[in-house]
This record gives sequence, structure tokens and C-alpha cells, in this order.
Amino acid sequence: MNWKSQVQLRDLDHAARFELTCRRCGTVRFVTAGELLALGDFGHLWLDEVERRARCRQRGCGGVMRLAMPHAGEAKGFVGGIA
Repeated sequence: MNWKSQVQLRDLDHAARFELTCRRCGTVRFVTAGELLALGDFGHLWLDEVERRARCRQRGCGGVMRLAMPHAGEAKGFVGGIA
């Protein structure tokens, strides 16, 4: 089990962003939960089911997409060290 099988699309805020990356061609696309809900009857689906249904829109590709939630915080490098 992972976090995608524990969260349903309708449980998230409509402004929640998802990053969809094609496993075949590498194209990246960003969508919101509200956009996915507006497409149809996706509200009852778990996020891993949404990921399985997502396909690349790049011309001639149609590859399987990987779903991720981008982190909104600032990235920081490692500052410490071994003394």
C-alpha cells in the first residue's frame, strides 16, 4: 500500500496540483484536482486508479503516466556534516 491507494480524489482540495509524467516520452503536465473532477465521474476513484487511467497526450505517444504531488515548500540542501 502507498499513499495513492489511501486517498480519494474527492478528499482533496480542488486547487491541489498533480504532476503527471509520461513514463515513455518524459512529457510533464500539471493538472488540478478540480480539473480532473470536471472531466467526469472521477470523484470516487483512488489516486492510484486515476494514475492507471491517465495517458500521455503527446502526439503519437499515449504512454502511461506517473502521478505525483509536487512539494510546495522551499528545497534546502544538506548543511551539516560529520564532525
